[in-house]
This record gives sequence, C-alpha cells and structure tokens, in this order.
Amino acid sequence: MSHEVDLKNSILRTDLTVELIKTTPTKQIEDIKITNIQLNEKEAKKINKKPGNYTTIEFEDITDHNNQIKLTKIFSGELKEMLKLQNIKEDDLGLIIGLGNDKSTPDSLGPLTISKTLVTNYIYLYGTLETGFRRVCALAPGVMGQTGIETSDLLKSVVNEIKPDFVITIDALASSSVERVNKTIQMTDSGINPGSGVGNQRKEISKEILGIPTIAIGVPTVVDAASIVSDTINYLYDHFAYQTAMINNPASKLTANVNYLKLSKKFQINKSEKQKILGMVGTLSAQETKELIYEILNPIGYNLMVTPKEEDYIIEKLADVIADGINEALHKQVHKT
Repeated sequence: MSHEVDLKNSILRTDLTVELIKTTPTKQIEDIKITNIQLNEKEAKKINKKPGNYTTIEFEDITDHNNQIKLTKIFSGELKEMLKLQNIKEDDLGLIIGLGNDKSTPDSLGPLTISKTLVTNYIYLYGTLETGFRRVCALAPGVMGQTGIETSDLLKSVVNEIKPDFVITIDALASSSVERVNKTIQMTDSGINPGSGVGNQRKEISKEILGIPTIAIGVPTVVDAASIVSDTINYLYDHFAYQTAMINNPASKLTANVNYLKLSKKFQINKSEKQKILGMVGTLSAQETKELIYEILNPIGYNLMVTPKEEDYIIEKLADVIADGINEALHKQVHKT
C-alpha cells in the first residue's frame, strides 16, 4: 500500500479573507490592527469563501509577556462580540474543538489550545458551577490520517449526543504572505474546511452541518515556497529603493540592518529600474511573478510548506493567547493578568 502524496496538482490558497479583499483596518490599538469584514453572498462567491462575519487581528510580537496580555485582551473582546452576533447566552453550553495533528508542530495549535482551555462541564454534572462560569466541554479529535474518520462526521455525532448550544473550533491556517505567519488571528462565524489551505479537502464544519452556531478561530502557521520567493523579490525591490534614496545620507552609513518594511512607501522604484535588477522578471506584476514561481516549483514538487524554525516556541505562546482569550470570553470570573 503506497502512502506517497502527489502534491503536483495541489493549488495552495490562503485561508485568510483579509488577504483576498482590499480593505483597511477597522481600528488599531497601539501596534495591533483589527479588521472586521462582513461578506455577503455576492462578495463571498467572488473569493470562494462563505458569507459571514470575519474578524482579523494582526500583531507584531507574541514573545513578550506584556504583548501577550494586550493581545489576549483584544482577542477576547473580539470573540465576545462574535458570540453576541450569534446570540450566544451567558449560560449556553459550549463545545471547544482543537483541530489538527498534535504530532506536527505547525498543525498542533488546536490540540495544544485545548490542553490549556478551562473545561467545566464535569463539575456541572457532579455538582454546581460557581457564578461566573459556564458549562464548557473540549475535544481534540485528531485528523483523518490518525482516526480514519472525517472530523466533521465525528463532531456531528458528538454534537448530537452532548447537545451543546455552540461550537468554537481552533485550527492552524495557511497564509499567502510571509509577514502574516504567526502574526495573525482570524475568527469567523462561517465555519471552516480543515486542511483546505494546504490542499487537503475535508468536509466543512459549520452551522449548516452541525445545526448550531460555529465560530472558527485560526492562525496561519505555514506559507508555501512560491509565496516566500515572490515576497523576497518584492523585498529586494524595497531594499534597492531604500538604498538608492539614502545613498547620499550620511546617517544611513551609521545605521545597519534598517527594517525598510516599517518605513514609508515613499521609497519605491519604477518598472524600468525593476527590469535592470531582474531583467524580464522585473517587468512582471507581483501577481504574475508569484504565478511564474508557482509554475516553476509546483510540477517538480518543490512548492514546499514552510514554517519558522522557532515554531515550537511560538505555537506555545499562540496557544496561551487563544486559550486565555477563550476562557475570558466564556467565563466572567476568569481574568488574565
């Protein structure tokens, strides 16, 4: 029996709605940007998404304790708003699902978050919950490669037996931009198709399938090689533009490793300058460049999925933020300090 997976015809797409729609952040709290998008049927069809509410939280650093506290508070607040949109009451029973493979670090966000989630339903079944806590169940069902069962089918059985009032899923996502990896949280009330970002088409998990409100939370933890190469070409242009603009500035000679991505977009080069740097490739648009790189890498099986080298550390921090945020949003008596 062969276990070889043919990735040659797999077309990677982004799981992030904010990458598919030209929009600006709804609000910004210090260095954290929040974007709220409401997709109608027509808009959703254009980008191959489901209609619904999408909230995206973009941040820079999650390794600093104070940043974690700040991000947790913002994430928890946005989740509370999503719960209100779904008319979730304070005493409703919640089922938290950690999707993904705990044996694969970039795909372990869901199961790891479940291990940090405050589960209370067993207390309710054998006693009385204190005021300020709701009934919460949690489950990490694994992936189809481990169980041989479609996760959606498994969850339907669990929902039919336990009869929760709402479901929250947590999963690792894919991004089409290096800049968003491990630095974006997306939540939506439209559900999720596990594995779709890396070409694994599984049955969806949504309100339509489970019969109850379903909120999906995810963080992009991987990006494909084609995106990395095309992003690098764009960074090359930005770097060249910055160096050209600052060549006669004495101060620039004293400063090394300037992060030109954080500078104003006034540093730009035109198409002819791009052509001087990369020849024919320099005449292509950003989208055309990415499509060319995909066309080169995909047939030979080298459009690899890539994750940062420190992913094991970062995934722990992400799980802390998401679990703490969920705990705060669901239980009035829980406050992260």
